[in-house]
Amino acid sequence: MDTTPEPPQSQSPPSARPPEAEPEAGPGPEPGPESAENSGPSEESEHPDRSEHPPRPAYDPPPAHAPRAPWVDGIRFAFGTLTVLPVRGTRWDREAAHAGMLCAPLAGLTVGLCAAAVGGVLLFLGGGALLAAVATTAIPAVLTRGLHLDGLADTADGLGSGKPAEDALSIMKRSDIGPFGVMALLFVLLGQVAALAQLYGQSWAHGAVGAAVAGVAARCALTLAARVGVPAARPEGLGAAVAGTVPWRSAGVVGAVVVVGCAVAATPFGPYAVVRHAFAAPAALAAAELLLHHCRRRLGGVTGDVFGALAETAATVALVVLTFG
Repeated sequence: MDTTPEPPQSQSPPSARPPEAEPEAGPGPEPGPESAENSGPSEESEHPDRSEHPPRPAYDPPPAHAPRAPWVDGIRFAFGTLTVLPVRGTRWDREAAHAGMLCAPLAGLTVGLCAAAVGGVLLFLGGGALLAAVATTAIPAVLTRGLHLDGLADTADGLGSGKPAEDALSIMKRSDIGPFGVMALLFVLLGQVAALAQLYGQSWAHGAVGAAVAGVAARCALTLAARVGVPAARPEGLGAAVAGTVPWRSAGVVGAVVVVGCAVAATPFGPYAVVRHAFAAPAALAAAELLLHHCRRRLGGVTGDVFGALAETAATVALVVLTFG
């Protein structure tokens, strides 16, 4: 029987041909135990998940490289998201977010120049360096609806709580401000005012360039934080909308342009000022990267509040470095 393949006995695999070829195998169409044991692996039990989809995550992770959008849409996204200036955005998808986060330093430059203009007016009217510094610090808060400062306070409360990521994120979503948030706001605002007062004490030009450098460095920190590989801590919000939209090479190019631009802006003040301004931007970005690393380790990724904390940290460090020497 085993050496002659002609007789179609029940020993042959039941999955070879249609059930009519084996009517004597049993009264019903179901195969016997042995045949089910033999035929199962060859059809469905060998690949039980062939027709089923793998389990999906809680939300779709961002693509490794977001598609590109026109630069006009990117500029509108940057100004519409990071400022309250009347710029009407038409797209809020990840393609626009990719271009928008690359244009974020332009929004920072605009905010910084507006703040410097108000400080210059107060100096011209005899208000003094300290009053001009307070106004220059207040204008970015007004032009961003205080979102960056609010994000700084929320992030400080979440990180300072010492609780697990889920509980820390829940704390950050509350509308109230805890003690860690109050301390963070106090020290950051005092540091910015003190640094700007010293710069305005030298001249309005020093204060204006300092305000512009702080604004550009702050938004450049957001560009770097939106690079590929940095996940979002939540499936919703600004963090999820922009996380992972900027390729590494593009982020590096933007950072290099910002550093060079800060150095060029200080050329009227002499070579030492050029070096100091060129160092201010990398120092600000490095401080923001340290905070970003801590947020990724503690929270699992970035949120809109984390972006605000990064911006305020970078702006403060840049201003402090500009006062050295």
